[in-house]
Order: sequence, then C-alpha cells, then structure tokens
Amino acid sequence: FHCRFFVAVLAGGCAGMCVDLTLFPLDTIKTRLQSQQGFYKAGGFRGIYAGVPSAAVGSFPNAAAFFVTYECTKSLLGAGGALAAPHVAPVTNMLAASLGEIVACLIRVPTEVVKQRTQACPSSATYNILLTTLREEIPFSLVQFPLWEYLKMLWSQRQGHTLHSWQSAVCGAFAGAVAAFATTPLDVAKTRIMLAKAGSATASGNIPLVLLDVWRSRGLPGLFAGSMPRMAFISMGGFIFLGAYEKIRRTLL
Repeated sequence: FHCRFFVAVLAGGCAGMCVDLTLFPLDTIKTRLQSQQGFYKAGGFRGIYAGVPSAAVGSFPNAAAFFVTYECTKSLLGAGGALAAPHVAPVTNMLAASLGEIVACLIRVPTEVVKQRTQACPSSATYNILLTTLREEIPFSLVQFPLWEYLKMLWSQRQGHTLHSWQSAVCGAFAGAVAAFATTPLDVAKTRIMLAKAGSATASGNIPLVLLDVWRSRGLPGLFAGSMPRMAFISMGGFIFLGAYEKIRRTLL
C-alpha cells in the first residue's frame, strides 16, 4: 500500500507537470476566448505563456494529490463489499475521481486563480471559485475517468492482454475530449467567475445565473465558447497526462 502511495505521488506529479507546461499556451487562449472582455481585449495572442510559474508550482502537488486519492479510494472500495463487484466498477471510479478532484481542488484553485488573472486580469473571491471549480471538475471527472477505465478494459479484452502505455494514453485522449465538450458551459461559467470583479453579480459564484447571462448575451455559441481549444487541450492533455502516469507508474512498480 505504501509503495503504491508513493508511486501515485511521483507518477501523478510528474505527469501533471508534463501536461501543464506542455499545453499551457492552449489553456491561455481558451481562457481569453471565454473572458467577458473578449479575446483581443483580454490579451489575444500576446503573452500566451503568462502565468507559467504559478502553473508549474501547482501542477505537481495537484496531480499527485488527485492520483493518490483516486488510487487509494479505488483500492479501498474494491477491497470488498458491494462496490468490489466488476459491474459496479464505473461507480467506484466515479466516487474515486470525485474524491480525487475535491482533494486536488484545494491545491489547484489558488494557483488557478493566479494563473488565469495573469492570463486575462480581474479578481474574485477564492471561496466562490473553489465551489465553482468543484462543480465543474467533479462532473468532468465523472465522465472522463469511468470512460477512460471502460475504454482501457474494452481494448484490453479485445487484444487479450494489458494495454501498453500509449494505448492507455489514446483512451485518455478520447475520454478527455468527450468530457471536455460535455462540461464546456461549466468551464465558461467558472472562467467568468474567476475573472469577475469583486462584488459584482458574476463574482457571487451563481453558476445558473452566469450561464443564463451568457445565454442571453451570446446564445449557444457563448455557452460553448472555447470548446475547440478546450477539447484540443484536454484531449492532448489526457494523452500526455494519463499516458505518462501509466508509463511512470508501471516503471516504478
């Protein structure tokens, strides 16, 4: 158990740094596309590496915290009882991913706030941002990780042996793209809340109201603003992140 704990820390942390630093420019573009100021007023293509230091500082502990929680929860829930049955594996994965996101968000949110304000300016309350982030990240993980695990299982069964790391990475890319598109409106709301001026209605963190405001002002395209770079970012991120995690984990175990 202790060995798996440290492996999850190292593999998760290294994978997190790899993906965050590699794909940082796409994340900046996505943030500016979703900004209330508009893409060009928020900075356009200028300084797309703004915020790299805060991302680098937060990425290792954030990813490490997620995977430690994810793996430990899966192990504990799968050790016996009703949740150990194969047919309820998606439920186990959902619970593990949700807990992982809650723990990781405690680290991610402060660095995410610093990073996004560097990318596109303004200010808001961190507590509201934490709640908003959880409301986005938990649904995202509820889609991504069970789908990732399911695709790995399906592919493994088809070929008759455990997947290679690159195959796990492909599954991660597909699962990430699906989850990214499905949760784009929540990401738009989170970005607007993060970039809102303190004391404004948007800064209160009321996601339905923010989404309604986006719908009224920009319609459906506004709700899915930045979906393509978000899907590209998360799909590539899923490939690097989950592929690197599997590779490092297997190397260390």
